[in-house]
Amino acid sequence: MEQKTPDRFREEQRFRQPWIWLLIGFVAALQWWGLFQQILLGQPWGSRPAPDWLVVLFWLLFGIGLPLLFLYLKLVVTVTNESIDIHFRPLTRRTIPIDEVTHVEARTYSPIWEYGGWGIRGFSSNRAYNVSGNRGVELVLKDGRKVMIGSQQADNLARAIAAAQ
Repeated sequence: MEQKTPDRFREEQRFRQPWIWLLIGFVAALQWWGLFQQILLGQPWGSRPAPDWLVVLFWLLFGIGLPLLFLYLKLVVTVTNESIDIHFRPLTRRTIPIDEVTHVEARTYSPIWEYGGWGIRGFSSNRAYNVSGNRGVELVLKDGRKVMIGSQQADNLARAIAAAQ
C-alpha cells in the first residue's frame, strides 16, 4: 500500500472581501425580488419583462448559484516533499513538482495591477491563484513560467517550498 507523504505546509483560504459579498448579495437580492414580483405576484418585472422561464433561470443562476459558488470557493495550497498542490475548489487543481521550481520568493504584490484581480488570473506564462490580500509566493519554473500563489502565510509557504527542494 502506497503511503501518503506528510504535508510540509497546508493553507485554506476563502474570499473574504466585504465588497465582493455586498456585490453578490445585491445581485442575489435583485434576482429574488424579480422572482417574487413576476412569478409569485404575477406582475411583470420592468418595462420589457423577460419570459417567466428566463426569470426563473436567472434566479437559479444568480440568486442561488452565484452565492453558493462563492460560499464553496476555497484555495487550498499543500506542499509535500514531492510537489506543490494548488486546488482552487471546485474549479481547478494544479500540481507542480518540486523539482520544476527554480526560484521561490515571498513578496508583496498588487493583485489588481499585476494580475487583474483575485481568483485564477494571468496567462500560461504568468499565472496567479489568489483569493484575498496582497502577499504571496512567486515561483519561477524551469521553463521560465511564473506562478504566484496568494497566501496569508507567505513566509511560511516559501520556507516550506525551499525546504522541500
